[in-house]
Amino acid sequence: MEIEKEALIIDELFELLESGTIRPGGKLPSENTLADQYRVPRYTVRNALNHLEERGLIESVQGKGRFLKPGPARIRIPLSGKTSFTEKMGELGRTLETSVVSCEPSDNGEAARILAADPGDPVWRIGRLRVVDGEPIAIHYSHVLQSRFPEIGADGPDIRSMFEYYREHGYGDFKSGKTLLSVVFPSSREQELLRCSRLVPLLALESSCLDGRSGDMLEYTRILYRSDTFKYDISDIQE
Repeated sequence: MEIEKEALIIDELFELLESGTIRPGGKLPSENTLADQYRVPRYTVRNALNHLEERGLIESVQGKGRFLKPGPARIRIPLSGKTSFTEKMGELGRTLETSVVSCEPSDNGEAARILAADPGDPVWRIGRLRVVDGEPIAIHYSHVLQSRFPEIGADGPDIRSMFEYYREHGYGDFKSGKTLLSVVFPSSREQELLRCSRLVPLLALESSCLDGRSGDMLEYTRILYRSDTFKYDISDIQE
């Protein structure tokens, strides 16, 4: 019963936060007030509030109470592979910083399958952290074949836009393959990079990019978006 009450408190407080009833910086009701309201012990309320705090939604100020944290503004972004993330942020007037956080051979079997890698043909993974308006919001993992881009190991640490890199190698008519969406939770490394807690869900987008003129499969992509930073436009994703 107490677990059900705790879940109810979490759900109803979350709804208040999401609806804007409590504004960023606004104070939440005290533990005593919530305990009386829901007719539960204070520890049940405290557990519920701790859960919301772990999700990065509220913060405690010693001696003053708990407050709704100002969060990053939600950015509407089309989930389409026709233009690069860099180009999308430019069109939206956002300030984008990209840093390469990994450049290494990958053992991702799904990437090897989609890229049709031959035995002994290494798949490289380039990981890039996306910081928009000063807020880390996404990690892009691009998997490419070494046979298609022989210098990828040396070039990878300097790549900020994969599309620009492909254009430098003669490609330009980009098309998306099948797109899959799922919800995952961040690893300890991803928590560190995205500055989020383990309870902040991430939207994982898996797709592929091919060159429309040649039909060459250029990359398999896995992107992790912080779910509290985006609104997703799926209207232009084709079957």
